[in-house]
Amino acid sequence: MNILIIDAQGGGIGKQLVAAIKEKNPTAIITAVGTNATATSAMLKAGANNAATGENAVIVGCRKADVIIGPIGIVIADSMHGEITPAMALAVGQSMAKRILLPMNHCDNIVVGVSGFTVSRLVEETLEELDRLFF
Repeated sequence: MNILIIDAQGGGIGKQLVAAIKEKNPTAIITAVGTNATATSAMLKAGANNAATGENAVIVGCRKADVIIGPIGIVIADSMHGEITPAMALAVGQSMAKRILLPMNHCDNIVVGVSGFTVSRLVEETLEELDRLFF
């Protein structure tokens, strides 16, 4: 299974996802794609098998992924302070992969009903969903 984790800004959410998935499933193949070098570096340091940066890396990664994980902003053009381009959002949305989207209330995008969840809890729920889908 090829897991694609996409993150932006500082890569903190992606870093937590990579570390948690690797801890639970050390043989999982994780490709980390950051919208910038800082996000990519954070995920690579957390244990991602492969890493790349930028719009084309997102587009190519989405074609090869079995599952795509990231904040909900990865499917919203111009979100995450403009780091998600329309082409990136389109690639994620059109991918044949399963998508696990973490509901984050950032950058003028509000997901009603999830305001009390911490990133740690969202990572736990992501692991539960991965188990249900693939393991």
